[in-house]
Amino acid sequence: MATIVSPAPEHNATSARPRTDYGFALYFMLRATGFLASTMLMAFGVYVLFFLAIGGFSLDGMMAHLANMAGRYVEAEPSRITGFKAIAGTTFLVSTLAIAFFRRHALVALLADMKENAK
Repeated sequence: MATIVSPAPEHNATSARPRTDYGFALYFMLRATGFLASTMLMAFGVYVLFFLAIGGFSLDGMMAHLANMAGRYVEAEPSRITGFKAIAGTTFLVSTLAIAFFRRHALVALLADMKENAK
């Protein structure tokens, strides 16, 4: 049996594989990370606003409610702590998604910029 050897393809500018634009990939990741970080900070702000509202929009009232909740959290049994963590995580996720939905114009602009630079 003979092995058929095919000639190596010639390398020229037209057959070269397009180069990956790492600069643009890093730019996109930086902008997307900024969008996510600012959205999550706004969601944490929703928690602060909630506790400020419960405390009558005073720092003393907010701290009193947080101290009350912290005392009850420490004394709670593990099943109640698990339930509290589930509620806190769910409300944070819902508020983050709601804020991201209302900020979607920033994400659409980022994706449009990505499409524009791909040309």
